[in-house]
Amino acid sequence: MFITPLIAAPMAGGTTTAELALATHGAGAFAFAAGGYKSAGQLATHLAPLRAAGIDFGVNLFVPRTSPPTASESAALAAYRTELSETAGRYGAEVPDLVLAEDDPRVQDYWAEKLDLLLADPVAMVSFTFGLAPVRIVAQLQKAGTQVVASVTSVAEARAAVETGVDALLVQHSSAGGHTAAFLPGAGAADTATLPELVAAVRAAVTLPLVGAGGIASAADVKAVLAAGAEAAAIGTALIRTAESGARPLHKDALADPLYTRTAMTRAFTGKPARALVNEFVRDHSESAPHAYPEVHFLTAPLRAAASAAQDPRALNLWAGSGWKSAQSGPAADVIKEFLQGL
Repeated sequence: MFITPLIAAPMAGGTTTAELALATHGAGAFAFAAGGYKSAGQLATHLAPLRAAGIDFGVNLFVPRTSPPTASESAALAAYRTELSETAGRYGAEVPDLVLAEDDPRVQDYWAEKLDLLLADPVAMVSFTFGLAPVRIVAQLQKAGTQVVASVTSVAEARAAVETGVDALLVQHSSAGGHTAAFLPGAGAADTATLPELVAAVRAAVTLPLVGAGGIASAADVKAVLAAGAEAAAIGTALIRTAESGARPLHKDALADPLYTRTAMTRAFTGKPARALVNEFVRDHSESAPHAYPEVHFLTAPLRAAASAAQDPRALNLWAGSGWKSAQSGPAADVIKEFLQGL
């Protein structure tokens, strides 16, 4: 299924550019485009250079939630909005009001429109995160000639994903940078198992091809994942500092800044657990941030944009996996080649 053991993971929010996907593909990795936070039109524009190049590539989509926030979650969200106002004021930003209907395309991350796009003009592979795509959607994509990958973080999630008929699983460890893919209660939480141990546990439970992801910083890490039973390994944080990455310069610089000494899982930026470098915002707001995605994402977006404009990383979401110290600057092709040569 995977003609290369190395996958360039999709990083939403602008980090994965078409240039990054093309560069990693050209160096020998399988590249994924990031469909999250894009409308169907924006995704079509993002994919155009990849389609023009005539290469096989994947697209990652966020699975929207199936129910609105509870009353208690809504109350916690309102309290969090008040809490954020002081931090926002530091940057001259305003925390927006929360008036988003459940069927708002932004809440659904333009789910239906993007599926229509990918069914009308299929790609080689589509992966899903934050949940499982319905069996009907999986079958439709496969009928169109697309292989389907589900992202899982535990054996229980892997077994549930198999029941939807997907072709492969991406097994994400809690050491991965950015959002956890967990969708079952208790899954994806910090644990003592290593990524190879998690892959081995999933390998023992299912027969589908596996991709291991989370904290991969070297060829030795890839080898360990392959030895545990995966067909490939995915890297993300290792590519953030590269020239083709669309990450903010502040983000790239922070990954090389010795002032940052650890990462942590936090809901402070989006309402969904995600691993980031620990900065002032993480320290101040992690305990109070509610489980409310994507509402918290929309609350903090203007604040983060203002902090970026002010060149102040203290309030930015500096996503980073546990192996962030190994992330290199320079051409993305050099990073991919170093990994592959090490294999």
